[in-house]
Amino acid sequence: MLIKIYDDNPNPKEISKVVDTLRQGGVIVYPTDTLYALGCDITNAEAVERICHIKNIDADKALLTIVCGSISQISQFTTINDTTFRMLKGCLPGPFTFIFKGNKELPKPLRKRKQVGIRIPDNAIARAIVEALGHPILSSSVPVNEDDEAYYTNPELIDECYSNLVDCVIDGGTGGTEVSTIIDCTGDEPVEKRKGKGILIK
Repeated sequence: MLIKIYDDNPNPKEISKVVDTLRQGGVIVYPTDTLYALGCDITNAEAVERICHIKNIDADKALLTIVCGSISQISQFTTINDTTFRMLKGCLPGPFTFIFKGNKELPKPLRKRKQVGIRIPDNAIARAIVEALGHPILSSSVPVNEDDEAYYTNPELIDECYSNLVDCVIDGGTGGTEVSTIIDCTGDEPVEKRKGKGILIK
């Protein structure tokens, strides 16, 4: 199922269709401010496993990312000190993945993890989905095809590739080609682990 949603003004009816899919345990492909990504309801263990199977990654070892709608939502799953809070406020929403130590409030599929990635994309569609769902979604970027970028930036071609693997592909326009910048916040000071689209403001 391919659903067209406009980033500048996401249609609540279309967002509702996507959220219904997530609540039923479905997996979606949706736009972010970097790459298109696979997403599911973070509380649904079977859906999380589906994403790991599609990506061919180990669910217990891979860095899986929580997409939140606000910094206060992030604070439910980890401890944020004043310095980190100011950094997050200056960078988010934006093309960053922050690695934090998780706590016991992590959703059950992620509760055994010591670390977790967290994002708030600068994309109105992604944030509208999280808001309508009422809690974060699990996210992992669509695999990059280095031979033909159209297959990870063009939603119609993404739908062609993934229609048998996912339940819904959102056409939010042409996707980006740059990954997010990864910042490790598990130590005393934030450390840039991967340079991507985002420019860190400490």
